[in-house]
Amino acid sequence: MEVPKYRSLKDHVYDYIAQKIQDGTLLPNQKINEAEICKKLDISRTPTREALFQLASDNLLQYIPRRGFIVAPFDSGKKLEFSQAIGVLEALAATLAADHLRSSDLLEMEALIARMDEDIAQLDLTAYSKDQYQFHNLYIRRCGNSTVIEMLDTLKNSFIRQSYVSDNKSKLSGVLQEVNEEHRQILNAFRTNDKPQLESLLKHHWRIIDNDML
Repeated sequence: MEVPKYRSLKDHVYDYIAQKIQDGTLLPNQKINEAEICKKLDISRTPTREALFQLASDNLLQYIPRRGFIVAPFDSGKKLEFSQAIGVLEALAATLAADHLRSSDLLEMEALIARMDEDIAQLDLTAYSKDQYQFHNLYIRRCGNSTVIEMLDTLKNSFIRQSYVSDNKSKLSGVLQEVNEEHRQILNAFRTNDKPQLESLLKHHWRIIDNDML
């Protein structure tokens, strides 16, 4: 079952900025405009500042005295560590969610896989990033473990923002096609409720992304 969670104003600001970092709208070392965020979201300065300090605590931002907050540079040396941790946690989330997914969930996952095929054909990385996030998020939110969900959210906010950047478009397309084929295998494992297979697939899935994407 999905774990309901109240989202505070601080949470909404956090999610808004984290998404901007993930999709490349906010770039490493770019200064955060607090006044602009308050105006855009129609939120006061207090929850905005709380969110900014939380983002800094989660290593998405850096706080520089007298300058404010900037987007933290991505530490490529930690890429393997992040992907390994995400793989283990996603494997756990998938096995926990396997008994709770509905037929409509499986159909939605199938539709997302088809959309990702189209995204890859057009090399629309923004759309692909959003669709793959929805694919994984669907079963993660069904796992029933709020701690696992929060840990994955934090890790992915720091990790995914630079996963789909490459000058070699041909290689990138090939890697994404391989990754989306793994999405199909994951969906089949959910359909057969094969938990050992799910665990194996998710760990391998994140290892492939780490080693071959850049």
